[in-house]
Amino acid sequence: MSDVSGAPLMRPADPVPWPGGRRAAAAFTFDVDAESAALAIDPTSGRRMSVMSHQAYGPLVGVPRLLRMLERHGVRSTFFVPGFTALRHPGVVRDIVAAGHEIAHHGFRHESMAGLDAATEAVALDRGLDALEQVAGVRPTGFRAPMWELNWHSPGLLDERGFLYDSSLMDADVPYELAVDTAGGTRSLVELPVSWGLDDWEQYCYLPDLSGSGLVEDPQKAVALWRQEFTALREDGGCFLLTCHPFLSGRPGRAAALEGLLAEVAADRGTWTTTLDEIARHVRGLGLAPRSVTPPDLDEVAAHRDPGV
Repeated sequence: MSDVSGAPLMRPADPVPWPGGRRAAAAFTFDVDAESAALAIDPTSGRRMSVMSHQAYGPLVGVPRLLRMLERHGVRSTFFVPGFTALRHPGVVRDIVAAGHEIAHHGFRHESMAGLDAATEAVALDRGLDALEQVAGVRPTGFRAPMWELNWHSPGLLDERGFLYDSSLMDADVPYELAVDTAGGTRSLVELPVSWGLDDWEQYCYLPDLSGSGLVEDPQKAVALWRQEFTALREDGGCFLLTCHPFLSGRPGRAAALEGLLAEVAADRGTWTTTLDEIARHVRGLGLAPRSVTPPDLDEVAAHRDPGV
């Protein structure tokens, strides 16, 4: 079967059986954007001392606080680190590794991939890989696109560089094998889907002229939203994947609220709480059939448009 453009119909992701008979999985992940997030939005923001200090709070204060929180509950996490952050704050990145957490790739300077040609995108990927290897001594297995913006050619670039998984797409509640067409045939990446509703940026971020509406939510309200998603995903056999930023959720009141949720999830015997690398390796071992996310044919869609619209 195909859609109106003639492309094969996309199928939903298959259910995922979790280890030890658990009914769901969970991961608490952190994007250590630091100054790179503001610089990617506006390179001239580097001239703004207050903006840079707001972002530096993440590696200077937020990450150490979050590492202590994770240690208290025996939870291992995944930290997505732009190469620029690793070079600017090498000590805290090494602390993350020393604490037993996973380091994953998050671009070089948190540059949006949207619309980048493959050659330019490849440079950012390679610069990020080099920086993480130089600073942390790791070759990451996972990637998360800055602002969760993949191009249609991005999965192929990740496959060429030996990545196991990506965590940027949003079309499922469970991980799946994402088909990647290569010169040698079809391969796959494990895709670990995300959601804007499970991201602290929309709840807390406000940088004048750069990001946010000016509405900064009560941490209890944010955590209530996330708890509702966890409860529903657990009942549905899904994967609860929370994305937080140390310059946001590393603030004291927010970290305290987050810790309450972390403690609840980690204590749930029916939920496997771990790193994205471990979840991806489990999914890879299941031998799931790869599925595709395909681009629409915009010309065909336009041709079928209601003439009255």
